[in-house]
Amino acid sequence: MIGNIVARRYARALFALAQKQGDKELNAYGDDLAKIVDVLEGSPELIRIFRNPVISVSEKKAVVAQLLNKLKPSKTIANFCHLLADKSRLDHLTEIQVYYARLLDEHQGVVRGEIVTAIKLADNLKQEIVGKLEKQSGLQVTLDYKVDPDIVGGLVLKVGDKVLDASIRAQLQILKENIKRGE
Repeated sequence: MIGNIVARRYARALFALAQKQGDKELNAYGDDLAKIVDVLEGSPELIRIFRNPVISVSEKKAVVAQLLNKLKPSKTIANFCHLLADKSRLDHLTEIQVYYARLLDEHQGVVRGEIVTAIKLADNLKQEIVGKLEKQSGLQVTLDYKVDPDIVGGLVLKVGDKVLDASIRAQLQILKENIKRGE
C-alpha cells in the first residue's frame, strides 16, 4: 500500500511537469518510462539490486546511469530516475510507469480493456465491438484480445472497472447454482 502511494505521488509530479511542457512531452515521457520498465521486467536482477538496502545509492545510481546510457531517454526522465535513486525509490519505477500511463489515458480520453473469447475473433468483429463500446462510452477504447477455450463460448469483457461475463461457462455456473437451490 505504501509503495502505491509513493508511486502515485511521483507519477503525478512527473505528469504535472510534462503537462506544463505540452502533449508531445506527455507522450514522450510515457514512452521513455515504458522502455525503462520493459528492461526492468526483462531483468529481475535489476529490480533486486534496486530493492536491496545493502547496495549503496551511489552503486544504484551507477547501474541506472548504465541503463540510461543504453536507452537514451529524455534528460528529464534521466534526472527523474536519478532522483528516484537518491530517494531510494527506484524499486517503485514499475508502479510509477503504470500510474503515469493511467493518467495519460485519462488525459487523452482513452479507456483500456480486455476481451476474452473462446476462439480468435476476426478483425472486422473486433472493430465492430470497439466501435460499439466507443459509441456507448464516448471515449476512445483500446482492447487487448485473449483466447480462453475454458469459457466454452460467448465472451468476458473488462473495461475500466466494469466486467461483463457473457460466457457460456458463467451461464452454466448460474444454472448449476439454481439447480442446487431447487429453483
